[in-house]
Amino acid sequence: MKHPLFVLSLSGTLLTGGIAFAHHGWGSYDASKPFFITSAVQRADWQNPHVMIVVTHATRNWEAVLAPPFRMGARGLEPDMIKPGTQVTVEGYPSTRIQNEMRAERITVGGKTFELR
Repeated sequence: MKHPLFVLSLSGTLLTGGIAFAHHGWGSYDASKPFFITSAVQRADWQNPHVMIVVTHATRNWEAVLAPPFRMGARGLEPDMIKPGTQVTVEGYPSTRIQNEMRAERITVGGKTFELR
């Protein structure tokens, strides 16, 4: 192969480009409309770039975008604490682009509130 460095650089760019595209900025959430959802967790995905949980509000499922896994751990939250069936209260802001998605600022689990930002 004549240009291995070019191919390696191009591959890296293409691979990380998808991650950057999938990670939208916090500007797409309406911070002027804070709200709370208290619900049992329906689903929990503990992976990068953010932990995601699904909770129910007014008969609709909402996807709550939490902090990255490393930050969740640093705040004292572990995967076994937020699993399906766990009762939580999530405080956050609704997305302006994706229906029934919210950015979570804090979550209360087992009577303890955890700051996520």
